[in-house]
Amino acid sequence: MLQQLRARIFDALDSIKLIDPHTHINAQAPASTTLADIMGYHYYTELAHSAGMPRERIEQPGLDPKEKVGRLVEYLGALENTIQSSWLIEMAQVFFGLDDDAITAANWEALYDRAAAAMKGPDWTAHVLERSKLEAVFLTNDFDDPLEGFDTSVYIPCLRTDDLVFHLSQPAVRARLENASRISVHDESSLNAAIAALFEHFTSRGARACAISLPPDFAPAKVGSRRAAAAVEEIWRSGPQADIQKQRDLSHFVFWTLAECCAQFKLPFDLMIGVNRGVYAEGVFQGRDLYDSRVSLIQYRELFNAFPQVKFPISMLASVTNQELVSYSWIFPNVLTHGHWWYSNTPTYIEHDAAARLEAVPRTKQIGYYSDMYKLEFALPKFAMYKRILAKILAERFVVDRGWSEERAVTLGHQVLRGNVDTVFFGGDNS
Repeated sequence: MLQQLRARIFDALDSIKLIDPHTHINAQAPASTTLADIMGYHYYTELAHSAGMPRERIEQPGLDPKEKVGRLVEYLGALENTIQSSWLIEMAQVFFGLDDDAITAANWEALYDRAAAAMKGPDWTAHVLERSKLEAVFLTNDFDDPLEGFDTSVYIPCLRTDDLVFHLSQPAVRARLENASRISVHDESSLNAAIAALFEHFTSRGARACAISLPPDFAPAKVGSRRAAAAVEEIWRSGPQADIQKQRDLSHFVFWTLAECCAQFKLPFDLMIGVNRGVYAEGVFQGRDLYDSRVSLIQYRELFNAFPQVKFPISMLASVTNQELVSYSWIFPNVLTHGHWWYSNTPTYIEHDAAARLEAVPRTKQIGYYSDMYKLEFALPKFAMYKRILAKILAERFVVDRGWSEERAVTLGHQVLRGNVDTVFFGGDNS
């Protein structure tokens, strides 16, 4: 009976048209062109590398896509227990007609050829969106992206600001800012104006969020005009060799200015917190970064208190900080739980973390899931994984344990999956 209840709730959730609120999709090339685009995703390369595949065999310059897939297939047996392997098999079965439950030396070449033929179809991208029940996806756009050549109602711009906050000491980043804003930046006032010009550009083209990935030791604080002016002067003069404290002051000033612009332009400010970059120096591309349990949201208390009108959807890199995120969202009206990011994106952690959020955080303040994908094909297995887990939680903890009706449980699931995305990012009604 419980299994049937879970299946019925899953079917109801699976009928929902989704908006994916965080991806790394390239709007000019959103879908894959070969199986190498899928299997080259960093989860597979880093897991294969962890299982013993030399990095040089993965990242050999000029490596033919089919040859790369063949090499990775040699290590898929070691990965078959992982959730990432199940994503791959589900994609291969749904999109490319794989009849087996594994990709092996005996079947991978035929699968590769079928995938390549399917991906060449003129309607492949539209087919993937429809089959995945995706209405739109959020992008991750560099601050100087012209945002041209794509449908912004399907591929929704999001202003990514890491370079502005952490790399303005680099002359190339400053030149990009001046070119994008068309403002000559030479002091605190002109820097403010340049950042505001970016927000004007993005919001005029349909942007619905500002976002940044933050290291564990970042603790935003308001920097006064005098200190900000001194930091700009020093860094514009000395670049990366500028005094470390001046660089820190500039990072804090720019970050605070971004929050002010989010308030002015009514954009949510997505904070993705806890990444230590380059921990594993010999890792594969995108397989070098790890979390740090020493991160705490107490570092953001000044920010949350200073901007009550700004919505902060928060992603924590690891499940170990989920309880803290739950407590902050419990207390602060402007702090929201946002997805299950990176090292938290496996079923065990998702079930634990999602259940805690559903039991403790107002239902209007939870954005259930985003794919974080680089290619559209990944939306289907990733969201299916989340919907299965959400159906399990709703069936067991709400219908069985608390006596809710199925309809009431499904309504909650709909709000977490889609309704709150509409409300938080588009100003819809989530009553």
